[in-house]
Amino acid sequence: MTDAGLPYREGFPRARRVVVKIGSRTLASDPEVYARLARVIAARPPGGVIVVSSGAIALGLQVLGWKSRPREMAKLQAAAAAGQSALMRRWEQAFSGEKRAVAQVLLTHADLADRARANNARAALDALLEAGAIPIINENDTVAVDEIKFGDNDQLAALVSAMVGADLLVLLSDVAGLLDREGQRVSVVHDVEREALPLVGVAPVEQGRVSVGTGGMASKLEAARRGAMAGAAVVIADARSADGLAQVLAGHDVGTLVTPDRDPLAARKHWILFTLRPRGALIVDAGAAKALIERGGSLLAVGVLGVRGAFGAGDAVQVLDPTGHEIGRGLAAIGAMDLVRVAGKRGADVEATIGRPLDAVVHRDDLVVHKESRA
Repeated sequence: MTDAGLPYREGFPRARRVVVKIGSRTLASDPEVYARLARVIAARPPGGVIVVSSGAIALGLQVLGWKSRPREMAKLQAAAAAGQSALMRRWEQAFSGEKRAVAQVLLTHADLADRARANNARAALDALLEAGAIPIINENDTVAVDEIKFGDNDQLAALVSAMVGADLLVLLSDVAGLLDREGQRVSVVHDVEREALPLVGVAPVEQGRVSVGTGGMASKLEAARRGAMAGAAVVIADARSADGLAQVLAGHDVGTLVTPDRDPLAARKHWILFTLRPRGALIVDAGAAKALIERGGSLLAVGVLGVRGAFGAGDAVQVLDPTGHEIGRGLAAIGAMDLVRVAGKRGADVEATIGRPLDAVVHRDDLVVHKESRA
C-alpha cells in the first residue's frame, strides 16, 4: 500500500526547525524517557529542536508528598513551583550526557497574546537555538489561572510552532496515533475537521469554537489542526516506543501525520485566530457576511447589525452572521460604544457621528475568515 504521506515524511530528516511536545503521563510513568528522547534530539543538528514539556505538576506532587492531584488552584500552583525545578533537573541531566545545554522557558497566555512580548519570546528562542541550546518550554503554571491558561501543552506547542515557523511539530503521547473505527492506526490525515474529529466524537464545526480541555486525542487533533494551518507538518506518535521519535524524524511511517495546509495562515492571522481571546462579537448582515466570505474584503460599519460585549479598539472580536454562526475573527478598529453609534451607517454619516473617518470596522488585514465558511 502506498504511503500517502511519503512526500512530506521524506523531508523530516532535513526539517530546519522541529517542536517536540511530551505529555506529563509519559514523563511521570517512564523515568528513562528523558535520556531516550535527549539522545534522539541531540543527534539532530544544533539549533533546530524546541521541546515543550509537561510534567511539572506531576513531579511536584511527588516532591511535596501529595498522594493525589489537588483541586485548589493555590495547591496546583504550589505543585507546579515545586515540580518545575525537578523537571528541569531531569532534562538537564539527560542532555548533559549528550553534551548539550538546556534552557528553561516559562510562558503564559498573556506572553503570547501581547504582540510585543510574543516577538520578544521568539527572539529569545532564536538566540538560544543559535547558541546550540535546547529550549525546554512549559506553561508557567505557578502564576497561570483558568482564565489565562493555554488549555494544555498540546495547544501551547501548536502556538510555539506557529511563532517560530516550525517545519514539523511532533506530539508524543501514549497511543500509536489516531485510530479508525476498527482500531487501526490512521497513517495520514489531510483535513482534521472532516477526516479526524468525527473519529473521536467531536463535531468539526464546534471544535474550532470551544476549548478542547486538557489532554486526550481531541486536544492533540485540535493542536495538529492549528499547527497545520501555520504550515507545519504534524505527527502524533507513541512516546513509549523506544525509537518512536527517531523513526518520526527519520521519515518513517509511524504515528498519524497531519499534512500542512496548502495555503497556511500568515503568522499574524494565526495569532489573531488562535492566540487572542475575543472580547466581544459583531453581528453582520447577510450581504456583509457574503462579501467577507467570498471576496475577502474589510468589514464596514454599514454591514454591522449589532454589537456584543465591551471591547476597545485593537481587541479581538468574533464576526457572526445574522444566524449567530461565527464566520471569522478579527481586530476591531473601533471600540464597542462608538461602534453601537455607527452600526449600519455609511462613510459620511460615520464621520459625522464620531467626528473622524473610519475606513473599516475590521480591516481585511486584521480579519481571518474560517476555512469552512469559505467552502
